[in-house]
Amino acid sequence: MNSDNTWILFALLSAFFAALTSILVKIGIQNVNSNLATAIRTVVVLVMAWAIVFITGKHNEIANIEHKNLLFLILSGIATGLSWLCYYRALQLGEASKVIPIDKFSLVIGMAMAFIILKEAITIKTIIGGILITIGTFVLIL
Repeated sequence: MNSDNTWILFALLSAFFAALTSILVKIGIQNVNSNLATAIRTVVVLVMAWAIVFITGKHNEIANIEHKNLLFLILSGIATGLSWLCYYRALQLGEASKVIPIDKFSLVIGMAMAFIILKEAITIKTIIGGILITIGTFVLIL
């Protein structure tokens, strides 16, 4: 896989680990408050992320981050935190086989936001894919 397609490998790994996360959370959240479970997971993610930053020597680049970038990274962190809190609560209350597809509907929402906010090109493939994901989501949850 050449460097131009490396993103595909990382996207597939992301999908695998996201799926694994859902299963591990569903098992681990039994008899644990969902907010507490989210906090524990967040600490682990925080430690892992900073460890990688220091191991790779990228911690020196913090001073070079522009204010706009920092603002959007902070907002992204807030959105991630809210997503995780809601996701853990949904997994605690519902069946994983129904919660996961609804959560993954974020794909369609993300695509729509990419078109509207980022001005990315809308193609027939993305429209058909979004429609199929939407139909699949509803088939799985109804």
